[in-house]
Amino acid sequence: MFAAVEDYPRTLEEFEARFASEEACRAYLAQLRWPNGFVCPRCGGSKAWPARGVLWHCAGCGRQTSVTAGTIFQDTRSPLTTWFRAMWAVTSQKTGASALAVQHVLGLGSYQTAWTWLHKLRRAMVRPGRDRLTGRVEVDETFLGGLGGAQGRSTATKALIAVAAEAVGHGIGRIRMRQIPDASARSLNAFIGETIMPGSVVHTDGWRGYDQVKAHGYRHRVTFLRGDPARADLLPRVHRIVSLLKRWLLGTHQGAVNRAHLDYYLDEFTFRFNRRRSQHRGKLFFRLVEQAVASGPLPYKRLVQSDHRR
Repeated sequence: MFAAVEDYPRTLEEFEARFASEEACRAYLAQLRWPNGFVCPRCGGSKAWPARGVLWHCAGCGRQTSVTAGTIFQDTRSPLTTWFRAMWAVTSQKTGASALAVQHVLGLGSYQTAWTWLHKLRRAMVRPGRDRLTGRVEVDETFLGGLGGAQGRSTATKALIAVAAEAVGHGIGRIRMRQIPDASARSLNAFIGETIMPGSVVHTDGWRGYDQVKAHGYRHRVTFLRGDPARADLLPRVHRIVSLLKRWLLGTHQGAVNRAHLDYYLDEFTFRFNRRRSQHRGKLFFRLVEQAVASGPLPYKRLVQSDHRR
């Protein structure tokens, strides 16, 4: 299957003019879901005709399906025009939007609706099979949230996250982040293996949890901490990312992030950061809609359960 053409509005005026109707929104979803024409989810057939206005009737097996079936929009009772405005609000602002802000801007009936929508969109921000980081990559861990101090590198009161950042000259390339249960070699090697291509240079501090990095097919550069363990110049890129992340969580979300859903906030931050150089914010909108139609349905009950994805 060929990738969809990058077709997206550049400005708010373009967005409002283009997506003013349900029909326009459905047509855009169809364009992104089936860039080469309709494909039946049951038999793979390509021949179909419209049925009852919003459905496609497959000529091969007779199944009727909508463009929203099997996506995060499945079974929604809200207009697609409102969903599109939510996605534009989330992607058009560099810092994103909180559930309360989305509720007010869109005039949604409840905070729960806004919260649910944002969490569904966050789950669409990670593209399955995305490329791993390459080249020179800094890796470190840090604690988020909680009260009190940590003993060593384990604590029951804070969430521990691993951060990886590509070194591109003196700057930062792509990043990856996720919550880890502890700073053991097992947890850290699993994170590195999932996020960094073998053969890359992995730059860490001297924590013993990284002792096996070289044995897993990476070149390992170690910088030992001397004096102040918080010195940011030793691993400057990951420390910069952590600083920006904490500022974003406190600024946009007022620190009100449930640990059970933390990974999805990390996904949103990563989605934004890795596209920070996009000339038009509309491209982020395009990517989010594209990935939303490729993501499966996610009922509210699954959203509120403890996060066992990782």
